Amino acid sequence: MQLHDLAPAPGSRKNRKRVGRGPGSGMGKTSTRGHKGLKARAGGNVRPGFEGGQMPIYRRLPKRGFTNIFKNNYAVLNVRELDRFDDGATIDMETLYQAKLVKGRVDGIKILGTGDVTKKFIIKNLLVSNTAREKIQAAGGSVE
Repeated sequence: MQLHDLAPAPGSRKNRKRVGRGPGSGMGKTSTRGHKGLKARAGGNVRPGFEGGQMPIYRRLPKRGFTNIFKNNYAVLNVRELDRFDDGATIDMETLYQAKLVKGRVDGIKILGTGDVTKKFIIKNLLVSNTAREKIQAAGGSVE
């Protein structure tokens, strides 16, 4: 086989459809859009959610509740996940982001008490549950 013998597989390459190029093409005149109507016109198409004039589902279903725009988004960690840090390490938001324990945008981080603490940690500027606080202090660490 030589370089000039290479060719795509038969039927794998098709010419694109060229509409509006006269009657001989079979796609002239209305250019495959049919006669009149919204979708025949330039820039014309139905908006998202349009159901052909039927009452759309977002209007048929009852509305309930609301979204609190002031809600805080907290990341949650357990004390067992802090074991990867060195003994005597200071743990704050920046440290947890660098360790990839917390990802994305959060308003705060809360440490919960599931698991055991075997090392001393200094926890700074994080929310800590009572059980987690007791376990950290029992291991010789502190919560600031």
